[in-house]
Amino acid sequence: MRKRFLSLIATTAVMAVLFARAEAAPEIGQAAPDFTLADIHGQKHSLSDFKGKTVVLEWVNPDCPFVRKHYDKSGNLPGLQKDAAADGIVWLQINSAAAGLEGDYDNAQAAAWQQRIHASATAYLRDQTGKIGKLYDARTTPHLFIISPQGTLLYAGGIDSIRSADPTDIAKATNYVKEALADLKAGRAIRTPASKPYGCSVKYAD
Repeated sequence: MRKRFLSLIATTAVMAVLFARAEAAPEIGQAAPDFTLADIHGQKHSLSDFKGKTVVLEWVNPDCPFVRKHYDKSGNLPGLQKDAAADGIVWLQINSAAAGLEGDYDNAQAAAWQQRIHASATAYLRDQTGKIGKLYDARTTPHLFIISPQGTLLYAGGIDSIRSADPTDIAKATNYVKEALADLKAGRAIRTPASKPYGCSVKYAD
């Protein structure tokens, strides 16, 4: 009886944690949660600092083969970042890998990686506690979110429609992020405001 009681308590605790995380996940059309993180050069950035501008949040892990598909092997994401910057869009890369886990690059390593893959992101932010990743329910690398100039979440999901690590699939896929930014620029409603993200799991501490 005691074992059953302890098992019930443990199950209830796990369910409570899962429910809390699910409840915290931002919803399309609602205010995107504010946060503050330091970039790899020591400068702090808050989402609220960019009010009045469209913001893209991109969860990243340089060691993930799905990330490499869109960086090292194709230049897909750097190209999107460059186009976004030309339109005045803020692009924040966020790495929520816990200390010592896959993809947890220190500041110098992250800067070298950005230079090597010709990133045009506004900033690279480290979230080793995973607090911001969990706040947004970021599940994979890559996982992308688009936030309106008014601070509303407009898109959440994958980069495109083909769930693979093969760079030759990029040309055949529908790029949901590129499409959404084009819709915003044209003043249209976003055709696909949500999609299922794919990639490596975010390397949280727990």
